[in-house]
Amino acid sequence: MLRIEGKSLAQGAVIGKMRFYRAPEYEIDEGDFDDSEAEIERFFTAMEAVKQHQLALAEAAEAASDSEGASVFTSHAALLEDKGLIARVVEFITGMKRSAEFGVKVGFTDVADDIRSLPDPYIMRRSDDIMELEHEVLVELMGASGGPSFGKDPFILAAFDLTASEVARLDRKSVLAIVLKEGNFNTHAAILAKGLGIPCVIRAEDLAYSFDGKDTIVDGTEGLVFVEPDEDTVAEYDEVMKKNREFTDSLLRLRGKMTVTKDGREVRLYANISNPYDVETVLENDASGIGLFRSDYLFLKDREYPSEEEQYLAYRKVVEEMKPRSVIIRTVDIGSDKSVPYLQLPKEENPALGLRAIRISLTRRDFFKCQLRAMLRASAFGHLRILFPMITSLKELKECKQILSECEEELKKEKVAVGGYKIGVMIETPASVFIVDELATEADFFSVGTNDLTQFTLAIDRQNPDLDRFYDPHHPAVIEEIRMTIEAGHRHGCLVGICGELAGDTSLTETFLRMGVDELSVNPQFVLPLRQKIRDLDLRS
Repeated sequence: MLRIEGKSLAQGAVIGKMRFYRAPEYEIDEGDFDDSEAEIERFFTAMEAVKQHQLALAEAAEAASDSEGASVFTSHAALLEDKGLIARVVEFITGMKRSAEFGVKVGFTDVADDIRSLPDPYIMRRSDDIMELEHEVLVELMGASGGPSFGKDPFILAAFDLTASEVARLDRKSVLAIVLKEGNFNTHAAILAKGLGIPCVIRAEDLAYSFDGKDTIVDGTEGLVFVEPDEDTVAEYDEVMKKNREFTDSLLRLRGKMTVTKDGREVRLYANISNPYDVETVLENDASGIGLFRSDYLFLKDREYPSEEEQYLAYRKVVEEMKPRSVIIRTVDIGSDKSVPYLQLPKEENPALGLRAIRISLTRRDFFKCQLRAMLRASAFGHLRILFPMITSLKELKECKQILSECEEELKKEKVAVGGYKIGVMIETPASVFIVDELATEADFFSVGTNDLTQFTLAIDRQNPDLDRFYDPHHPAVIEEIRMTIEAGHRHGCLVGICGELAGDTSLTETFLRMGVDELSVNPQFVLPLRQKIRDLDLRS
């Protein structure tokens, strides 16, 4: 038996046959090609085919309520239309009289290298997208296989690494687990792999092609892989998987139960979503409402600004289907790592600290009013709460409320129905924490965004993998900021919830409840496990 240590990407344990996927290897002819026009035509044909495939993957992801996947592939399709990238490839084909394959290999790599040299870490990560698309276009040009395929029998997929497109092509019914020799926690491929709901281990450095076809155990919880496990290890993991199944069955019995501690403390347990199609998953997991609807999805999925009508229909769908449960919709939080080309935002050295979220909304009033009008129209169909992100001053909040009032007056003059609604502030900067008493005079509720709050409190780019060892969401300063927010909110009669990653961290659940948090909002699949955790707590001691 060989025991391999890696890093956990997604929890769970399985036993099965390992199948090793080898990415296509390219032998590119570097000789002269006189017919440059024919090679350019081949290049454009391949680019269009890959673009259409990326859009098809985006549609499939959207239909499966996978908003992360949809935005990844929509972004890829847009990159394939980038004039600078296309010009670079054409330059190599015509200027050097080389093949389409050569032009793609050199041109895409050249652009990726240029991006990596930039000081902005957010833009630098676009180089990974460029290199993935280089692979996809070469696959199309050469007619090679586009991804892992080992028949219909269930198997454990092993590979050096996978692209987002390769993950999207996987047959979810056949793949039991994923093990990668390389991999990164923050890549698009990793995000999609986590969404498959199967054990995933990355950075398993001792993984080798020779393990293909061998019996294997993958422990995604501990980040371990056992190749040709002995009988004792198999028996141990048979018991682990049995307990996992029993735990899953016990969670299903919690549907319809109250989220209340043993001593009678009730907590509102909500779900976070990214697009309207996630409502079905929210209801399946019996969340009490939606604690964070990230409206960004509507602005990232297309190449042009979504109309008021398009936004209204999306918001209405969520509010209406969740009724009588409440829905918190966050106004758009783009900028930073969420690039929207049609807005023509300026390039910034520190985009996380720049023109993003409410700062874009307040500097582009028509843009903001369009979204607020859509939200107000949707409020007539259920229980809506509007959440403003990245507020750092009372002046900003008052300005948001003034624009919202203007929109409401406009709609009333147009004889358009507007329902009741509440106004909230996302607490995600140290500045907002220290003025929370002031903000409470103008807000009905607060929602603590622990991801950005941790980033800004610790002065750490949370998307930079080189800083993983320094990124500590349990840092005493972050926990103290949450306590301060809850206490200040309650002094003024404001409900306080947590909607960032820490909301689902069960090691902190008791701490948050003892602080008096009113609401916790997590990814839908975490609702029932968190309900179990809360029902097991007794706060009397």
